[in-house]
Amino acid sequence: MNKEAQMLLEEEINITHPDKIIWADPEINKVQFLSYLVAVAPVMLPFLRQRALTVIRFPHGAEGPSFFQKNCPDYAPDYVMTAVYRETRAILCNNLRTLIWLGNQLALEYHLPFSRVDSSGPVEIVFDLDPPDDSKFALAIKAAQEMKSIFDRLNIRSFPKLTGSRGLQIHIPLRPASLTYQETRLFTSFVASLLVDAYPDLFTTERLKRRRGGKLYIDYVQHAPGKTMICPYSPRGKAGGKVAAPLFWEEVNEQLQRNRYTIPEMLKRIKHKGNPMAGYFETDNQVLIHIVWKLKEKTFQNNFTH
Repeated sequence: MNKEAQMLLEEEINITHPDKIIWADPEINKVQFLSYLVAVAPVMLPFLRQRALTVIRFPHGAEGPSFFQKNCPDYAPDYVMTAVYRETRAILCNNLRTLIWLGNQLALEYHLPFSRVDSSGPVEIVFDLDPPDDSKFALAIKAAQEMKSIFDRLNIRSFPKLTGSRGLQIHIPLRPASLTYQETRLFTSFVASLLVDAYPDLFTTERLKRRRGGKLYIDYVQHAPGKTMICPYSPRGKAGGKVAAPLFWEEVNEQLQRNRYTIPEMLKRIKHKGNPMAGYFETDNQVLIHIVWKLKEKTFQNNFTH
């Protein structure tokens, strides 16, 4: 732990109930949780900066009741930056001190919109691959692999991550202000349709669960203004201390075990394997502008599939 983080934990922020158990198995207390946030801050904060944050707080630990917090509370310290976003005075987690302050309040989950507060359009596209139940995680792996094949063919750089729950998400960074939500919807709909047409027995875009017939739901509708996704490296308020863990593409295979990506294991992973999302903010995927233009002309899909 660096000196700045040590000082914040020991002196500048009054850590309340440091020995409180947050996750039971593996056993993780509050200080260990905050130490995790400190360790991942260099790779997590770039995603949090200038985004209107929604947190889920668990006052009694991960297995207790929880509540969403969108508005910045009046008691927030002066160093917590805010911005008005969709009629909400939202927290901007732009620095380590704010992240530790949130963690001290047992904000275990960190959810982000697809836009920054200084940009009306999305700064990334995220596909959500949601299997019907825990036993069908292999469907998410298959969908991710098929998407990777499409993206490679289109010269699009993408980054996979576990959600820390049932499925996978695929991130595609964008140059800010390069595309609107309406334009990215053309692309997400196009990719989802390709997969459903190729594998109608495996994948669906049906929003109603009762009509999905045990297929994996490819959620492209949630990529919209005001919608959110789990931040890379965020813990999840679920039993097991799992994390929304970024992956290297070569790890997205049949041997992938979701339950291995816990807070203690993530600390080892970052130290020995590095950050799978390195280079994310230097990637703008400008080819998407041309692809969307072709989709508007309604000529791209036929050219791509033949």
